[in-house]
Amino acid sequence: MLVMGLLGRPESPQQAETGGLTLIALAVIPLAAARGLLRRRSWSRGPALITQIIALPVVWTLLRSHGVLIPAGIVLAVVSLTALFQLVRPATIEALGIRRPGSAPTD
Repeated sequence: MLVMGLLGRPESPQQAETGGLTLIALAVIPLAAARGLLRRRSWSRGPALITQIIALPVVWTLLRSHGVLIPAGIVLAVVSLTALFQLVRPATIEALGIRRPGSAPTD
């Protein structure tokens, strides 16, 4: 979309460019969150949670479809729900250095 907006002749160049930039941002945010989780950065948990929550309506849509999309929905559901579970576990919260409300700071 971005390339077509810049080099081609779309009906609405501005809409094509905006759509292309949005798709790039939607690809970069989960990758940045994954990298942050690998490096145990506390900021990365929020974008990772949002990414998995956004996947749930996609799962629902795939599971309500027909044919080969149903197994894809099952796989995405397992991956998304597993990731959500892992992101809210106390061990993950502790590993990322996130303090819980009401807990005393450790020195």
